[in-house]
Amino acid sequence: MLTVSTVNVNGLRAAAKKGYLEWLAATGADVVCLQEVRAEPGQLADEVRDPEGWHSAHAHSAVKGRSGVAVLTREQPTAVRVGFGVEEFAHSGRYVEVELTGLVVGSLYLPSGEVGTERQDEKDRFMAAFLPYLVELREKAAADGREVLVCGDWNIAHRQADLKSWKANQKSAGFLPYEREWLGSVFESGYADVVRALHPDVEGPYSWWSYRGKAFDNDSGWRIDYQVATEGLAARAETAVVERAATYAERWSDHAPVTVEYRD
Repeated sequence: MLTVSTVNVNGLRAAAKKGYLEWLAATGADVVCLQEVRAEPGQLADEVRDPEGWHSAHAHSAVKGRSGVAVLTREQPTAVRVGFGVEEFAHSGRYVEVELTGLVVGSLYLPSGEVGTERQDEKDRFMAAFLPYLVELREKAAADGREVLVCGDWNIAHRQADLKSWKANQKSAGFLPYEREWLGSVFESGYADVVRALHPDVEGPYSWWSYRGKAFDNDSGWRIDYQVATEGLAARAETAVVERAATYAERWSDHAPVTVEYRD
């Protein structure tokens, strides 16, 4: 099996102090994608930046304390690419990808946005540029005999089943009609939502819960962390789970790892 996990760590230095390292030591994953690292590699302890038994590829943001993505792999990548060829986002810490045997894996942290602000405009520009890149990536990978897997925090709930309070969030960033339509376009361009394909008729499974109030205890969450795969790889997915902490106190991020097993 090929096992892949993705998780927004909500600050890797903080997560490392609260349980991330223990989770990483116990995981059976072959690939781990991280988002919202919020640190330059030099600010991370050695065991966090380059954990034993892993090859790590980092892309930090030029703005200190913001964004940041990484991919950890058991297999040494044959290539690493930061960004997706658009100058505005070249140093934003929002995308890094690696090439493995028969597979390209990207870690994505799509802007969260905020209605009526420049943050939403930035998100819109990112989406407009990223979809053509995904199409091109799929085509190039297919020509090389590779599948593509883009994991990460996409910051969009695609369907009503992807967030608990969908009625109250119809005008909120992350559930705007045009954002949902855009994500649908991704899934119509030769990619599949792996977790939803394996869990077609359930609410969630949610992967993010606000730290405010009783969102976690009430399972009032959002499913915004996706594994998005080309169709050949998606067809090989056998299990998909959200590694939700047993209790609020045991959380080391406001997100939970999303882990999928694929047949080799």
